[in-house]
Amino acid sequence: MPKLCQTEGLTEDQTEILKAVRTFVDEQIIPVAQELEHSDTYPQEIVDGLKELGVFGLTIPEEFGGLGESLLTYALVVEEIARGWMSVSGVINTHFIVAYLLMQHGTDEQKQKYLPRMATGEVRGAFSMSEPGLGSDVSAVSTKATKQDDGSYSITGQKMWLTNGASSTLVALLVKTDEGAESVYKNMTTFLVEKEAGFGETAQGVTVPGKIDKMGYKGVETTELILEGHQIAADQILGGEPGKGFFQMMDGVEVGRVNVAARACGLAWRGFELGVAYAQQRKTFGKLIAEHQAVLFRIAEMATKVETAHNMMVRAARLKDTGKRMDVEAGMAKMVASEYANEVVEDSFRIHGGYGYSKEYEIERLMREVKFMLIGEGTSDIQKMIIGRSLLKDYALKG
Repeated sequence: MPKLCQTEGLTEDQTEILKAVRTFVDEQIIPVAQELEHSDTYPQEIVDGLKELGVFGLTIPEEFGGLGESLLTYALVVEEIARGWMSVSGVINTHFIVAYLLMQHGTDEQKQKYLPRMATGEVRGAFSMSEPGLGSDVSAVSTKATKQDDGSYSITGQKMWLTNGASSTLVALLVKTDEGAESVYKNMTTFLVEKEAGFGETAQGVTVPGKIDKMGYKGVETTELILEGHQIAADQILGGEPGKGFFQMMDGVEVGRVNVAARACGLAWRGFELGVAYAQQRKTFGKLIAEHQAVLFRIAEMATKVETAHNMMVRAARLKDTGKRMDVEAGMAKMVASEYANEVVEDSFRIHGGYGYSKEYEIERLMREVKFMLIGEGTSDIQKMIIGRSLLKDYALKG
């Protein structure tokens, strides 16, 4: 059989893009990932290289200076990058979601203002929905935008878990507004908040306190965002109309879940590569451990899980590209990919034996990184609730 994670039906352009990214990953990311991850160093040279490759504008239309590629292309690029170092895929994930929200929901003026500079990486996006006591209950958002007499808004509240919270200069921020609607979901609005890159007070009434120290997902900063009377004009409402924030953000979360699925696929792919390579180098009882049936069975199961996750991720991305609602498919892909990635990486860790526990070996890093896949963009339990509720509707008993 061919090597894992092959995708059928790609165009010549898609194939060339993936080839260029894979070469970049093999030559520029994998050789330095261990050192940068252990020192928790921001991968600036890698980010600059991604800018040159055009990755920041991969899905942005050509009229705005981007490459105009599909979500499928983006997901496959993310898979390749995560195979090298999962943290680097996080650099572009929230940026991509903000660009997607602008493309799908932004006004013409907002698109013209931000997309050309996002395509070059000059403007970097961050996506902010969660709060300290919020979790997956988006309806409990407490950060509030209060309308002023002049039509502007004042935003106060605390946000949590912003990937690229410091390096970003444009934040898509979900807040509560009083639109007089009976449904809490119609009283939410997405604002486009501009700020400077860095920590501390990065705009009037906007503070990024510092990095949150994490067990994995290092190199890229995860932060809080504190807003205290941040004054913002009404024309910074995504789409120009308040009360649509929840539905806009859920659209963004769908593509975010495909992204996390792609990241998990990349981790599983790399975990398999490391495990199958080590199994052909290490000897016990006079023969390579790959020749022991227990290890051989483990390798077969790992490869099957890698292929299953990849194909579910590709299907979800292709469905999203059609413009159809695909929360169930995105949830399935995210759940399966994240769970299988954890199992594959752990199997690879077991194949490595005691060396898997050493920081000198790459699998130790993957063991810490892959845990984030279980909770990023909604836990597996949340995905199961989404999937289960939809199935009950589709398979409701008649009469």
